[in-house]
Amino acid sequence: MIREREQLFRKLLMALDMLVVMASFFAALILRQHPHLFYRLDLFPGMQVLDELYNPLKYFNMLPLVLFAWWASLSASGLYESFRRKNFFEIIWGIVKSGFFTVIVMATTGFILKLNFVSRSFIMLFFAITCLLLIIERFSIVSILRRIRKKGYNSKNILLVGTGKRAENFIKLVHKHNEWGFRVLGLIDVDKTMLNKVIFEEKVIGVLDDIPKILDEKVVDEVMFIVPRSWLSIIEGSLLACEARGIRTSIAADFFNLDIARSVSTEIEGMPLLSFQTTVGAEWQLLLKRIFDVIASVTGIILSLPMFLALIIMIRSMSRGPAIFKQTRSGLNGRRFIMYKFRTMVEDAEAKRADLEKFNSMNGFAFKMHNDPRVTRFGAFLRRSSLDELPQLFNVLKGEMSIVGPRPPLPSEVEKYEIWQRRRLSMKPGLTCLWQANGRNNVDFDKWMKMDLEYTDTWSLGLDFKILLKTIPAVLFSVGAR
Repeated sequence: MIREREQLFRKLLMALDMLVVMASFFAALILRQHPHLFYRLDLFPGMQVLDELYNPLKYFNMLPLVLFAWWASLSASGLYESFRRKNFFEIIWGIVKSGFFTVIVMATTGFILKLNFVSRSFIMLFFAITCLLLIIERFSIVSILRRIRKKGYNSKNILLVGTGKRAENFIKLVHKHNEWGFRVLGLIDVDKTMLNKVIFEEKVIGVLDDIPKILDEKVVDEVMFIVPRSWLSIIEGSLLACEARGIRTSIAADFFNLDIARSVSTEIEGMPLLSFQTTVGAEWQLLLKRIFDVIASVTGIILSLPMFLALIIMIRSMSRGPAIFKQTRSGLNGRRFIMYKFRTMVEDAEAKRADLEKFNSMNGFAFKMHNDPRVTRFGAFLRRSSLDELPQLFNVLKGEMSIVGPRPPLPSEVEKYEIWQRRRLSMKPGLTCLWQANGRNNVDFDKWMKMDLEYTDTWSLGLDFKILLKTIPAVLFSVGAR
């Protein structure tokens, strides 16, 4: 019943959010179409009359896309998950991130479809009003719910199976966060000598065989098993007792002392599975990342097409060989693909590399050399400006790469990786990454690897956005370019 109520609450919250987005859409449209309202309210007394007004009916065509973008981004930011464990800063940051994503979607759609009637002032007004109203809405809802829970209402009665260190840590968290609304009815152990003992103010009220009786006599919303691995073979009867009574059960999955991997519950045709993964992205977030990659790569290719043609002509006229350099690289989980770049070296550069290995200026397996004699004069310019990477937009469009992700290594480099370094292959490679945004060739190999692992272990859409912002000055000022 608790689960169904939570699902109903999420659906109601989604509907409320969409109403807020629609109200913000109309409010921004009214202010955009009638700028004189600003003067009447004396909000912006120095504001000049906005440019030509457009028929507001044209804007309504964008409303379905806007509603979907807000819903998808709010879902990806975890704002339809339980509020019990979220603080206000996390909620506000999630709303702002969702707003930035929606602005990007609107601006990109307007550009690709040539929707000239969509003004920047409308987009910014819509962004500001929606974020403000959603923050007010969430603040009000969370404040009301937490006040209700602190008074003992809307609480979950939990029967906790286990008395070990992990169970103790859970009890501490419940006591610390009374706004979660969890109330521990008592503890269960396998040892009868533990009966009536108190662990952090919670009493041991029974053993495993007592669970059916306790479920019949007490109001139990959920039974939580925080037990050692050695108990797994003896708790089946307790699980069946909960199942028969329709009581929700949870089993703490931290059976193994894994430093990085996170557990994820899933199923295949009804077979429950407990998966351990090192990448942190949810499916919705990865889908949004892919959507952004497609939109960004298509937009980049269209905008860069004249530059593509000009650079191809320049490269072919200034040195012998093809304009596009193709090289096999290792992608997601070691998948090999052909990566494209504008050629920056002489035609037989790969054959000459062996003679230059002794001049490698980077420790590790990657090869970087100061004043590499194989680099052409025009190629040096392409590298400093990062224009040589432009053809990789086609790799992004094909799904072999992403806009943001660890740079794709050579298979020969991967073969020499230490075990801990191979984890960087668990994320799709990208055009830019933490290494690219933080000095590129000024960063040594070990730090480069650690940056990629930091990205893999802490990935989020917000982190991608930060890296993109840091990449812009790094590229403009050729920081670490070689």
